[in-house]
Amino acid sequence: MNTPSDFRHQHASHCESGVMSAIVRHYGLPLSEPMALGLASAISFAYLPFVKLGGLPLVAYRMPPRAIIRGLQKPLGLKMRTETFRSAEKGRARLDALLDAGQVVGLQTSVFWLPYFPPDLRFHFNAHNVLAYGRDGDDYLLSDPVFEEPVRCASADLARARFARGVLAPKGLLYYPEGRPVEPDWQQAIPAAIRKTVRIMLRAPLPLIGVRGVERVARAVERLPAGEQVAQSKLFVGHLVRMQEEIGTGGGGFRYMYASFLEEAADRLARPAFADLAGELVEIGDGWREFALAAARMIRDRDPFDGPRLAALLRHQGQRERELFTRLDHATR
Repeated sequence: MNTPSDFRHQHASHCESGVMSAIVRHYGLPLSEPMALGLASAISFAYLPFVKLGGLPLVAYRMPPRAIIRGLQKPLGLKMRTETFRSAEKGRARLDALLDAGQVVGLQTSVFWLPYFPPDLRFHFNAHNVLAYGRDGDDYLLSDPVFEEPVRCASADLARARFARGVLAPKGLLYYPEGRPVEPDWQQAIPAAIRKTVRIMLRAPLPLIGVRGVERVARAVERLPAGEQVAQSKLFVGHLVRMQEEIGTGGGGFRYMYASFLEEAADRLARPAFADLAGELVEIGDGWREFALAAARMIRDRDPFDGPRLAALLRHQGQRERELFTRLDHATR
């Protein structure tokens, strides 16, 4: 068996933030998953009707894949090297060489081809991050943040997951640090990261991003037909719920995690206003869950399908987020 003896798996809420938190922690700097999300300014909202997943528009509640990997480099003085490959053979050889050298290595994979996922939880999502920390025979030893314990994955299965095709195809992506992280100047790094998040949520140049993106989705839902075409409408709404609650773009869960970041920021910087806003953001996260529940009841015919009602819930969420991030902007000044 080839594995660093000092690596410790830790269960996390989300894959990319969990992997990056684990990497930074392994190389000497304790960093919570919420702080990783917050420092990387990774919370957001996006409605991209021109990007399709299974024929339906991409809806995301966070910044794009790799945003946390990139976003932590500047505040932590950490150089992350990323590599992709033309063939599975080259990708495997490079991963083996890094593991043999004692590195822990982040990987982008497809959930569908990871056999340790229960069959009913596998779907074609190509941006799931795991951490490889060793080998044992033909098995790779993986720290998958969404699992409570480390897992094993046969080399053929991992190769298939790393080189899956389609939207967000990973192309064998692996990433690892060059050097070690340094503790940031928290008084500078945290407010700067918050201000960047505020710009994304309130002042993004595209009207599909941030709180304006929530309004765009609300308009789309409001126009969904009932009657004979309701099945297609339910498919669209079900897709929104799945992107929010099941797929790694995270909905209410990301709001809860960012609230935890604000609470930690309040402690580190002695700014109680951040803690007050964290409580409001938890309530906003609850609102996203209430939207998902209302949509699920309509999809399952427990309530009549009502696009305008769902649109009103979305607009309420967008307005609450606009108000919260406006106050958060003022709190950083």
